[in-house]
Amino acid sequence: MNTSVRPRIVIVGAGFGGLFAARGLQCVDADITLVDQHNYHLFQPLLYQVATAGLAPSDIAWPIRGILSRQKNVTVLLDRVSDVDTTGGAVGTAERRIPFDYLVLATGARHAYFGHDDWEPHAPGLKSIDDATSIRRRVLMAFERAEMTNDGHLKTSLLNFVVVGGGPTGVELAGTIAELARRTLAADFRRIDSRSARIFLVEAGPRVLPAFSTKLSDYAQKALQKLGVEILLGQAVTHCDSTGVVVAGETIPAATVLWAAGVAASPAGAWIEAETDHAGRVVVNSDLSVKNHPNIFVIGDAAAVKDPKGAPVPGIAPAAKQQGRYVAGVIRSRIENRNAPAAFRYRHSGHLATIGRKSAVIEFPFLRLSGMLAWWVWGIAHIYFLIGVRSPMTVAINWFWQYVTYGRGARLITGERK
Repeated sequence: MNTSVRPRIVIVGAGFGGLFAARGLQCVDADITLVDQHNYHLFQPLLYQVATAGLAPSDIAWPIRGILSRQKNVTVLLDRVSDVDTTGGAVGTAERRIPFDYLVLATGARHAYFGHDDWEPHAPGLKSIDDATSIRRRVLMAFERAEMTNDGHLKTSLLNFVVVGGGPTGVELAGTIAELARRTLAADFRRIDSRSARIFLVEAGPRVLPAFSTKLSDYAQKALQKLGVEILLGQAVTHCDSTGVVVAGETIPAATVLWAAGVAASPAGAWIEAETDHAGRVVVNSDLSVKNHPNIFVIGDAAAVKDPKGAPVPGIAPAAKQQGRYVAGVIRSRIENRNAPAAFRYRHSGHLATIGRKSAVIEFPFLRLSGMLAWWVWGIAHIYFLIGVRSPMTVAINWFWQYVTYGRGARLITGERK
């Protein structure tokens, strides 16, 4: 511990966990450095809306400096961490060494292709704004290219969309792409009928939304099928390239394949040479610190945390927020020489997933909802938890306008078109 100056706290990652850890240390007499490779905080639960042209990136992301501008004990650095010196107490980047007395790693997760990393260029995942705008470009360009081609086989491939993974992200992507094709774009083209597009949802497990109850999972499947989504259950993708995918020995030609089947932790475990689980998440103590390193904490998707029943804590925003607040309390108690908080205890607030424009499923500890009412509750809950100041009202207005008009105002094709 450095005793000559104020305690130095370094937080790596400005997602929900890192941001809430920083906010929880607002009144602590310490110097906090928040490092992130992006200059914005992203509200990831709505990222699929950007990917499907429903919202603009600025509706769900805000500058980190703006969010923390009034917190005078925080310095924000736009940089990419490459290593951690646990002995010397410093975080390394390409240009600097950042010393710390306390370190919080909230580095999130990345896409997992289960040993097939060569599939990534053909089946992008959805974790960042860049991912979302790239997917939006792929989806919209598929319709544009189909409009221009006279090749029947190519047109079929362009109008086939495959989403791999039946969790919330996969369900939301498949349902929204189906509505985009059948409603929003229906009157936009002259040579093709966008409603002829086929959307496939491939899930290796026996049902979609496996984290939900069987009843809600069944409801979600029927709602997707009503939108025209073709669901392939109990079948895994065995091959993927630029021409499409192979499922159960059958080839599905598709110019657009999206990956929502799995995630792996960031390299945080390798940085600190810590014990990790099968997904690369760091195994942490009951106070979320790392074994043999009581001043280093790992939270969010990068940490393997158990709930009171011994089940893994899900990698969702509420869990990361709770962990961020908790770690802030632990660090504060040490700096102020107070009794440390009790062991971290995750409080599950529920699962939410939307299926198109007017249907959703919600599973709270005390309540289960589906249909239109669940969709409104889902929307209100997400708007309530947006971090920006003016953005929640902007998003609410955008959503309402889309609901009335079936419009998707963010149908912009940007970046390099391939």
